[in-house]
Amino acid sequence: MRGLARAACLSAAFLAAGPVGAASHSILEFSDLAGWAEDDHAEALAVFIETCRDLRDPDWATLCQTAEEWDDARLFFELHFRPVLIEDGTPMLFTAYYEPELRGSRYRGGQYRYPIYSTPDEALDGVWLTRAQIEDRDALAGRGLEIAYLTDPVDAYFLQVQGSGRIRLDDGTAIRVGFGGKNGHSYRSVGKELIRRGELDEHSVNIDRIRDWVRENGAEGEELLHHNPSYVFFREVSHVPANRGPLGAMNRSITAMRSIAVDPTYTRLGAPVWIETDGAQDLHRLMIAHDTGAAIKGAQRADIFFGTGRAAGRRAGTVKEGGRMIVLLPIQRAYATAEGI
Repeated sequence: MRGLARAACLSAAFLAAGPVGAASHSILEFSDLAGWAEDDHAEALAVFIETCRDLRDPDWATLCQTAEEWDDARLFFELHFRPVLIEDGTPMLFTAYYEPELRGSRYRGGQYRYPIYSTPDEALDGVWLTRAQIEDRDALAGRGLEIAYLTDPVDAYFLQVQGSGRIRLDDGTAIRVGFGGKNGHSYRSVGKELIRRGELDEHSVNIDRIRDWVRENGAEGEELLHHNPSYVFFREVSHVPANRGPLGAMNRSITAMRSIAVDPTYTRLGAPVWIETDGAQDLHRLMIAHDTGAAIKGAQRADIFFGTGRAAGRRAGTVKEGGRMIVLLPIQRAYATAEGI
């Protein structure tokens, strides 16, 4: 993941999380945010309002009650929030993710040979079989857990990495799947493994390069995917309208280029987050912390949602940038956090 399994089933725990741990908290001024005045604050406010109702703490709940009454979105943020830079000593790293759109079938046959599964009972209790063990033993076959069959094992793998996707079925219909669970093993990057082996360099590694390498290397390509022991299971979420994004960790649709995955240990889910990237993307915009990811760990670590489909995937796969992100907190919360209260 890019980003990584979106644990909607853990949303209640994440919603209660706040900044903790060995991190520094510095209050900034809005004038310190590069490009703040030029952003579309109304668009960001609309996205914020969609999940604001789920924030139950008094300082957030009171603020959310008035959010829809404001015509001047920029003024709303400036009057009710303070920017807080949270740092844990690790340099900022932005990556990006997307929602794949794949071809599949409800039935196995012909080109449709690679299943995605719903969660088995054994995986509900903690650590279960690794990816290699699940696939080598065919451990899930014939148990009625198959949701759909895809045409490509690499597509099935990256669907797990992204954690959600749309599948266009051979009968002309479509389904959407979201994160349903996992086998309890930690995510390990196959991109980093290819760099370690000297097959790719850190400047050229992206989803398309990894995909090509796996397809071109047969059994060795399959073995590379097994380097990642984490295995993700799915659930159907086809009730989510086609014109909306996939569900994030708050169990609500996320929005392209306005939703971001964060580490909820440091950043409250639902909070506005200002980002400044210093790479090719050069993004300066207000995002909302809507999601999480297994590889998104740290106060200055984030994953930007780029949207649905192959074009979004190509763009997302190139993102590996520095910069900084600043969390917007309600005023009293901001000063209490900075003082360690």
